[in-house]
Amino acid sequence: MTLRIGIAGITGRMGHLLAEEVVAAGATLSGGIGRPAGAGALPAGAERLPDIATLAVASDVVVEFSNAATAQPHAAALAAAGKPWVLGTSGLSAADEAAVEAAARRIPVVYAANFSAGVNLVLALAERMAAALPGEQYDAEIVEMHHRQKVDAPSGTAIGMGRAVAKGRGIRLEDVMESGRHGHTGARKTGAIGFAALRGGQVVGEHTLIFAGGTEHIALTHRAFDRRAFATGAVRAAQWVHGRKPGLYSMMDVLGM
Repeated sequence: MTLRIGIAGITGRMGHLLAEEVVAAGATLSGGIGRPAGAGALPAGAERLPDIATLAVASDVVVEFSNAATAQPHAAALAAAGKPWVLGTSGLSAADEAAVEAAARRIPVVYAANFSAGVNLVLALAERMAAALPGEQYDAEIVEMHHRQKVDAPSGTAIGMGRAVAKGRGIRLEDVMESGRHGHTGARKTGAIGFAALRGGQVVGEHTLIFAGGTEHIALTHRAFDRRAFATGAVRAAQWVHGRKPGLYSMMDVLGM
């Protein structure tokens, strides 16, 4: 029996790509949930299911790229159903992430800021670079740009970069994050991790991590040209997570990094 993969957020751009990648991977598309009928077209051959509980019953794994507002109810529903969850929704609050962590005590969850192999390699490099380039000597700044429709900032991938830098330096991102500077802000704080978010056009995703020292600058950049890279990675994660023990996993676990 082939793996049955359900998609939460199936009517969106990522949902359509996920549906295609599920079929390309030889898995079965069990159905999906998304915007109400008429608000978003279904991929060809996909079945619209009424709610997350029904989708969980019909699926072996649920992949989700949707709205942060669904994170808490979906975490509870999938934990109750005992079904693995691959979550790529960005913009989650601390309470949302706490709900994801609670679900991971009952089911296996792959939660990632970005599912592309390239981005996850960049995150691994960011952590190693941060460990070698101390905050007292190298200022860390993250610049990201996305399409004009993106509703959250900084992006999940940018925050993932920041967390990688913080981990490499043995600190918490929440303690040193600086975002949205405006007006008379005073001198930059030593050890801060800065963020700048740009929005415009139809940019899929561009992220640059800069380590700025007194005598040199080092930049690490990733540019995505096609959202399919994220869909391919998410389906790979769905195949990997099926049969795993409960726990909170990352895309780096999937890639064996």
